[in-house]
Amino acid sequence: MKIAFDAKRITHNATGLGNYSRFVVNSLSTSFPEHIYQLYTPGKGKEALRKRIEERPSVSFHYPEGRFDKLFPSLWRTSGLTTTLRKEHVDLFHGLSNEIPMNLKQNGIPAVVTIHDLIFLRYPQLYKPIDRSIYTYKFKQACLRSDKIIAISRQTMRDIRDFFHIPESKIEVVYQGCDPIFGQAVQEDVKSSVREKYQINGPYILYVGSIEERKNLLLLVKALKALKEDISVIAIGKHTPYTDTVETYIRENNLSGRVRILTHIPFNELAAFYQMATLFVYPSFFEGFGIPILEAQLAGIPVIAATGSCLEEAGGSSALYTDPRNEQELRGLIESVLNEPKLAESMRSGGRENIRRFMPDVLAAHFMRVYENISRS
Repeated sequence: MKIAFDAKRITHNATGLGNYSRFVVNSLSTSFPEHIYQLYTPGKGKEALRKRIEERPSVSFHYPEGRFDKLFPSLWRTSGLTTTLRKEHVDLFHGLSNEIPMNLKQNGIPAVVTIHDLIFLRYPQLYKPIDRSIYTYKFKQACLRSDKIIAISRQTMRDIRDFFHIPESKIEVVYQGCDPIFGQAVQEDVKSSVREKYQINGPYILYVGSIEERKNLLLLVKALKALKEDISVIAIGKHTPYTDTVETYIRENNLSGRVRILTHIPFNELAAFYQMATLFVYPSFFEGFGIPILEAQLAGIPVIAATGSCLEEAGGSSALYTDPRNEQELRGLIESVLNEPKLAESMRSGGRENIRRFMPDVLAAHFMRVYENISRS
């Protein structure tokens, strides 16, 4: 089977949609090398990101070729690409990041689209009206024009059904996985180098994710205030205006020595941050899935996450869960993990068992079943 992918996020996004897209392609090419995987992207993007696609004879990158397509790569991605796909006789197209070319169906090319979340509809106040309108149009049209929709969680499946009125029979839940690097033991000299570089002293609670209102880092910082002073928080993520709110609270409550907010951490150092952490806390109000939970469990550390969206789907029964509005509850759970070694160890071992559901070979087989069912129909 010759499978085409929208690969823009593979070459342009270091995290999020980029990680998902690279995971899908690498997992499939490893488990099913007999198929052909063609990656279509409007630009070469970053070489370092391209190199995170494993080199195999079955995998190739493709870019706009004609003068017009090179001048208008966005137009090529949304419509002009279809001409190339037809000439290449692809068997199926998979849009990995919420959209597909508009004219696939008219040209007889079967299509799958992955929808990651509809947060812009659940929390419209967090988005500009023009952005909401664009996202709603693109995502809904992709759902209507595709032969099958992949939702990355049951929560996303329910949102597609409820907001876009798409029947559940058209939606398949295929979970995300995470990069195996987080489960590979980081050498002690690398850990020492990271500790020295970032001046890490003593045990810490880790948070990984954008520093934005929806992700609710402030709850963790507030909970920290009442915890024993030998534990600190390290938050790793992109800054947004909400970061100022968090930093103001930190200053006003004399927590500057106990909370570090870091950004632009190299990918190869992130595994060290996870593996050196005492605990991972993810208090987000709402997510499409929750990849950092998997990264933490793969790294072998206990996880506390928030209720209210899909994080229970990711963390399973081995994680603990808190109301994202209740700092006292979160503080109590943190204290339990810090003070009860048997609980912490059971969470670590349970996390290692839970992560098996998200291994690359398991998810690759699920993707391939979706593709084959469409191909047969």
